[in-house]
Amino acid sequence: MQDGALPNSVKSTAETTSVAAPTDHRRWIPNALTVVRLVIALAFFALLAVWRYPTSQLVTSPVHPVTPYLVAALLFGLAAVTDAIDGPLARRWNVVSKFGRVMDPFADKVLVLGAFIMLAGPNFSFDVDGPKALQVSGIAPWMVVVMLGRELLVTSIRAMLEGEGKDFSASTSGKAKMIVQACAIPAILILLGITDVVAGTWGRVAIDVIAWATVFVTVISGLPYVTRGMKMLGK
Repeated sequence: MQDGALPNSVKSTAETTSVAAPTDHRRWIPNALTVVRLVIALAFFALLAVWRYPTSQLVTSPVHPVTPYLVAALLFGLAAVTDAIDGPLARRWNVVSKFGRVMDPFADKVLVLGAFIMLAGPNFSFDVDGPKALQVSGIAPWMVVVMLGRELLVTSIRAMLEGEGKDFSASTSGKAKMIVQACAIPAILILLGITDVVAGTWGRVAIDVIAWATVFVTVISGLPYVTRGMKMLGK
C-alpha cells in the first residue's frame, strides 16, 4: 500500500458518503421552495387585501405609478419562479417526496386561484356612470367561478381515475393553461400600476383582453382532460 493511500474498505466508505451526502443535503430543497412559495403567496394576498385601487387613478389626470401593484407583481413573479424550479430539481435529484407531491400542486392552486379571487374582490370594484360597477382588474366574480369549476372538475376526474390505479397526468393543454394564468396575473397588476384603466384607454382594453383570453384558455384547456377522462372511465 502506498503512503497516503486509503485501504479499500475506507475508500469504499468515503465514496459512499460523498455520493449520499449531496442527496441528503438536497432532499429538503424542493420542499423548502414549495413552502417559500406559500409564504410569498401569503404576503401577496395580504398586500392585495389591505390596498384598495386609488380613486385618484380614475379621474382625468391620474397619478402613476401605483407602487403596491408593482410590488405585488414582483411577489407573484418570485413565487412563480419557485414553482418553475422545485419540481424539476426534485426529479433531477431523484428526491420526489410525498410532501412535494401533495403540497406542490396545492401551493400552485392557492397562489393562482387565490390571486384571481383577490382581483375579483371589492378592492378593485368602483361605482362609475352606467348600469354596473367597474372592475378595474378586469376579473369579474363569474370568471373566477368558471376557473374554479374547471379545476374542481379536472381534480375530481383525476382523483377517481388514479384511485383505480390509472395514470391521469397533466397534459400539454394543462401546462399551457398554467403558463397563461401565471403570465396574466402579473401583467394585469403591472397595467394597473402604470396605465389608465378608465373606459376608452389602451390600458382598459389590454386588461380586458387579458382577462377574457385567460378565461377562454382555462375553459378550452379542460376539454382534453374531460374527453380523456370519459374514455378512461368507460373502459
